[in-house]
Amino acid sequence: MGKKEKKEKKEKPLDRMTAKELREHALSLGEIVGVHGMNKEELIAAIKEIKGIVDEGAKAAKSVNVRELKEKINHLRQVKVEAVAQQESRARINILRKRINRLKKRTRKAA
Repeated sequence: MGKKEKKEKKEKPLDRMTAKELREHALSLGEIVGVHGMNKEELIAAIKEIKGIVDEGAKAAKSVNVRELKEKINHLRQVKVEAVAQQESRARINILRKRINRLKKRTRKAA
């Protein structure tokens, strides 16, 4: 037995893997769909769900999801365009504008 034989590699903890490694691992599991569109936190959550790993003492998941915020922003933009088209009150349009700006700030902080 020479040096060329490699010892069995222990699997790295999921939170220590890079996003690229997590994608490869998720693809090898085969049960996860949309791997390439996920970020690191989403990949870790999906892999843990498939493997049945429960985090009791780990950090709480981010309460803010950037994708959800962007969906809300797009919805509010559509509502604002409709409000402008229907010539609603200027105050209503300003409220929508301010909500959109607040959500945009939250996406920057969450990223």
